[in-house]
Amino acid sequence: PGAFSLFLAGFIEEPERKYCFECATEEQCLEWVEALRRASYEFLRRSLIFYRNEIQKMTGKDPLEQYGISEEARFQLAAHR
Repeated sequence: PGAFSLFLAGFIEEPERKYCFECATEEQCLEWVEALRRASYEFLRRSLIFYRNEIQKMTGKDPLEQYGISEEARFQLAAHR
């Protein structure tokens, strides 16, 4: 089997640092890519919006209210649908 590599740029604080993920199979490489995609900020933000809306539909209450999330923050989440 061939090897696959995925190079990722480092964090903002360490731009010179690189990460390399190597896999023995293409299937493993695709699993890593999917795991990294799911861990992205945008994916998590969309998930939060989706589940917040689902909970609100089921209960009639905004689940973020109990945590004191400001109206402005709720509007920002809703505005990015």
